[in-house]
Amino acid sequence: MLDEALAMSARAGNAPVAIVAGPGWHPGVIGIVAGRLKEKLHRPAIVIALDENGVGKGSGRSIGGVDLGAAVLAAKESGLLVAGGGHAMAAGLTVAADKLDALGAFLNERLAADVERASGDRALLIDAVLAPRGIAPLWCEAIESAGPYGAGWPAPRVATGPVQIVEASIVGTDHVRLIVSGDDGARFKAIAFRSAETALGQTLLNARGRKLWLAGRAKRDDWGSRPAAELHLEDAAWAD
Repeated sequence: MLDEALAMSARAGNAPVAIVAGPGWHPGVIGIVAGRLKEKLHRPAIVIALDENGVGKGSGRSIGGVDLGAAVLAAKESGLLVAGGGHAMAAGLTVAADKLDALGAFLNERLAADVERASGDRALLIDAVLAPRGIAPLWCEAIESAGPYGAGWPAPRVATGPVQIVEASIVGTDHVRLIVSGDDGARFKAIAFRSAETALGQTLLNARGRKLWLAGRAKRDDWGSRPAAELHLEDAAWAD
């Protein structure tokens, strides 16, 4: 579904809101696909599953600074939706197939300025800066004790470095897994999910010999014989 959604959004061009619809898509996973589409395109995304009666069930995910829920509610009030609503970062809707083009035009016109503004100011907000040795189980336990986290209360994002990449490989479908070493002698694992074909993933796979700052969320890793921590990467920057 994600591959089909990406192909559809590419054919539709660089519209402010990526709206894709497909017959036979399972409505139980459209929210997951919308989230991944949003991550890859860095703009709001709505994925709609069309049934045999021409009725679509849609799920949308947004980016910071773009209130998708309010726009969907406005579309409902304008008669474009059977049902719809949500909050700033996520929305759900029911729409007739013959209203899809009108819905796309409405949302793109309403949200174009907000998307442009949000896309032009994509600063990554950092909550803490840690030495590489700080990416450790003790940090993860302390942070987890302040949870649970969600859309309105995200887990802290940290920056760490400088580090050098010791090992880099692609695991699963397109995840980039790393082992990095800091100037303080510490080593830890890091992973950038669904990034192998992105600029971030390609940079990480070809960055040996250079130093980097890494940003993401530290997570406890219990796979080994003793507890460890790994960094779920969101971005990187050259440190040399």
